[in-house]
Amino acid sequence: MMSEDFGYNKETPCDFPRNPLCIFLSDFKSVLKFDELGLEITRIALPAALALTADPIASLVDTAFIGQIGPVELAAVGVSIALFNQVSRIAIFPLVSITTSFVAEEDACSSQENTVQDHKECIETGINNTKEETQELIPEINKDSLPDESKISSSIFSVNKSSVKKRNIPSASSALIIGAILGLLQAAFLISTARPLLSFMGVKHDSPMLGPAQRYLSLRSLGAPAVLLSLATQGVFRGFKDTTTPLYATVIGDATNIILDPIFIFVFRLGVTGAATAHVLSQYLMCGILLWKLMGQVDIFNLSTKHLQFSRFMKNGFLLLMRVIAVTFCVTLSASLAAREGSISMAAFQVCLQVWLATSLLADGFAVAGQAILASAFAKKDYKRAAATASRVLQLGLVLGFLLAIILGAGLHFGARLFTKDDKVLHLIGIGLPFVAGTQPINALAFVFDGVNFGASDFGYAAASLVMVAIVSILCLVLLSSTHGFIGLWFGLTIYMSLRAAVGFWRIGTATGPWSFLRR
Repeated sequence: MMSEDFGYNKETPCDFPRNPLCIFLSDFKSVLKFDELGLEITRIALPAALALTADPIASLVDTAFIGQIGPVELAAVGVSIALFNQVSRIAIFPLVSITTSFVAEEDACSSQENTVQDHKECIETGINNTKEETQELIPEINKDSLPDESKISSSIFSVNKSSVKKRNIPSASSALIIGAILGLLQAAFLISTARPLLSFMGVKHDSPMLGPAQRYLSLRSLGAPAVLLSLATQGVFRGFKDTTTPLYATVIGDATNIILDPIFIFVFRLGVTGAATAHVLSQYLMCGILLWKLMGQVDIFNLSTKHLQFSRFMKNGFLLLMRVIAVTFCVTLSASLAAREGSISMAAFQVCLQVWLATSLLADGFAVAGQAILASAFAKKDYKRAAATASRVLQLGLVLGFLLAIILGAGLHFGARLFTKDDKVLHLIGIGLPFVAGTQPINALAFVFDGVNFGASDFGYAAASLVMVAIVSILCLVLLSSTHGFIGLWFGLTIYMSLRAAVGFWRIGTATGPWSFLRR
């Protein structure tokens, strides 16, 4: 299939090899068109977005059950979950992002090799058929020279075996091994340091929260290997452009957690211990489903050192680790600065921040689709398709951003009362509302640019650019919050997301790095 079939219009007024910035405007009227490219993006993005939103919904239900035990247990579990998620995030984001890109590249290259082999077999078959037809016309044929039936049957059988041969994807095996090791290390770290970590989070030795918080964190940490393995496996499926299988596994796992929660918490009267046990069991169930499905498609037991290519994973993983630290520090600093303004300011900021960040899950669906398709296109050196894909997902992200801005602008003013009844907090939420709603197009573009950069395997630029963005943003956050308080924080966060989107524009707009083909 030609590249033009994937939504790239040769007659578009924007000739992006001459003007790279036109990639953002190329064929914009077809942004919602369900052509080949549009259908592929939808097929990947929709299940990915649903899977990403399934976990927060399950966590809300989980929290509702725990809240029935008592306020102390609810607060204790809240601190433990925040701590577990922060430690997990450091490993999860680099592992999943790298796995998706590497698997997509290797799968694309493997497909090309198989296509070439198929062409060779067709040519050889055609030559053999021609020889057989010629021999039938010659009465002096030598029957002894023909292969016997057993040889023919054996040949057919070998062809059938090769047709169902599992894919050989080195990055899949590498990701699973790294995920298992990181999961075990995370479990050991959290269990052995639970008390000092909780103390660092503000749960002191004489706090009534310490006992249930430590118990919940230690038990939940036993599920860390399953969490890391599941997400590594999801990265493999994303590389195959299959986000439906992870969605099914996620829904089954979360549904199991929701069913087991009331049984363990109330029927068996295990309290927070029951909540943690239900969560761990659901994570291992999800992990088992994903591994079972993956083993049916990929040979994951090819474990030679040359095959696994750990150095490639570690190099790019370190780059993305720096990026994750930069992102986490900016968000954590903003929350810390809000807390210094007082409890009312912190309460309003937390509501606005959670809504502000939650909408990113929808944009991440387009980011996942863009990453998988772009990685495959770059591996095949199909640069027209790469340009068309980048153009389409960025345009879809922009449309999504404006849609979210309208919805939040109209709904958050009334929905804020679901979070609090305090008039002072509601007043500050009203001040933050224009920022939360107005920055949605910028946020959506910034998150989709992540997928575009990772799809191009531009991990070095993604890390270095965001570290620079973080340095500038931290200075802006500190300065603006000290002079303008609550509203200054949101000005600082707006600058932060605007700079994230800007560095994405810069890379493609200047046609540098992997996008240098746009200048040809």
